[in-house]
Amino acid sequence: MGNVNFSLEVTTKSVLADLPKLKDIYITFLPGTEYQAVANQAKVLCSEGYNAIPHIPARSITDLNMLKDYVTQLKDSGVKQVLIIGGDRDILGDFHCSMQVIETGLFEGMKIGIAGHPEGSPNMSDEIINEALKLKAPYADYIVTQWTQDVDALKQYIADMPLPVHVGLAGPASLKTLIKFASFVGLKNSMSFAKKNASKILDLLSVQTPDEVIKELRGSVENFHIYAFGGIKKTNEWLTKENYYV
Repeated sequence: MGNVNFSLEVTTKSVLADLPKLKDIYITFLPGTEYQAVANQAKVLCSEGYNAIPHIPARSITDLNMLKDYVTQLKDSGVKQVLIIGGDRDILGDFHCSMQVIETGLFEGMKIGIAGHPEGSPNMSDEIINEALKLKAPYADYIVTQWTQDVDALKQYIADMPLPVHVGLAGPASLKTLIKFASFVGLKNSMSFAKKNASKILDLLSVQTPDEVIKELRGSVENFHIYAFGGIKKTNEWLTKENYYV
């Protein structure tokens, strides 16, 4: 493809044997997950030559001691890059936003990604999101967006951002699966996704791919981040078939 890089998001329970031939592998920190499990997954990935990029969700961090232990385990495993986010859950402890986590200074010397919301967030107003971004941007290296199929919104977002944007993509999955995940992201995303795919709504098992989004944004961005809603194996098959490997 030339000048296009892909990253992939996995969980602590993902089967790593199915991983595509990508360098950057993010590890999501889901509600109810122990941070040690995320650190262990990162250790395995680093030992196998991947660039493991764990999530640091502020609202899942109980206190500074937990954060210090988590970061120490990550660094000891060879982690050099993290994605610091607020996290979509109730506040468990002393941190309620990603800026508080960044301000601890524990990530100095590491590459830092922050979350982006091209279609807004169901949890925050656009004004709050924009103010938070202004505060975080000087400390971050890039932005990873939530997934959307709204190319126009993405183009405008990319143009407006002060940092490089890694565009979030929904990997190949059935329309039924994607509608479910769209509803998790937020009402606006869910409604726009359903509207865009209204003509296909009767064929909920048809597999959708992000090829059109990639085609439209090539040249505007160099990095795409895949959310493997349809599974890692199906994502790997799609990347191979479309010859997306660099």
